[in-house]
Amino acid sequence: MGSGIQSPEMWRGKSVSIFIVFGCIGVLSSAFNGALAAVPELGSTRVVFQTNYGDIEFGFYPSVAPKTVEHIFKLVRLGCYNTNHFFRVDKGFVAQVADVVGGRSAPMNAVQKLEADKTVVGEFSNVKHVRGILSMGRYSDPDSGASSFSMLLGDAPHLDGQYAIFGKVTKGDETLRKLEQLPTRKEGIFIMPTERITILSSYYYDTEAETCEENRLMLKRKLVASAAETEKQRMKCFP
Repeated sequence: MGSGIQSPEMWRGKSVSIFIVFGCIGVLSSAFNGALAAVPELGSTRVVFQTNYGDIEFGFYPSVAPKTVEHIFKLVRLGCYNTNHFFRVDKGFVAQVADVVGGRSAPMNAVQKLEADKTVVGEFSNVKHVRGILSMGRYSDPDSGASSFSMLLGDAPHLDGQYAIFGKVTKGDETLRKLEQLPTRKEGIFIMPTERITILSSYYYDTEAETCEENRLMLKRKLVASAAETEKQRMKCFP
């Protein structure tokens, strides 16, 4: 009672309490830093898939999966995803883009085929599978990722560390929600839409260089026209 001299036993008790407090702070700090490390920075490149249900825009995580990003972006630049489709839509789980080798309705040229036949090593990370994340498809071989990938429609922690995350959706969640409402059928382990969800065309731009929205709109119109012309050519080849 009062401000008398405290015994060594009392000081030892306080020392233990202070140690516990600082220990807790250290644990919380480590957890916070770990959480920050698990949220990578997006690169400046954006890709837009123009589907028959609306546009979906996404960006890349080059610091997380550099080889995967390079491969997918090259496929985009070559126009490999044009006339491809989403073969799988599992509400609350994934919307998965088909492999371009078998998923396109238009034939591939030699350059496109060469790149589409390549696979990339499994670049697994500590980034979490949550809604909007882009995750590579693969077979049992962890290094078998080619061109099929999923857009997460919900959290899927069981995929963490098992599939390579390489980017995330930046715009177009309303389009993904439209896809989730479409009728589906079950085929084996897959939930598949009963109608074709076509990637009519695609384009890309750099957020650090892009300044004129009108130019982007003009490019989108040209690409839609190009997709229509590609479809005409496909019909000529496969009447």
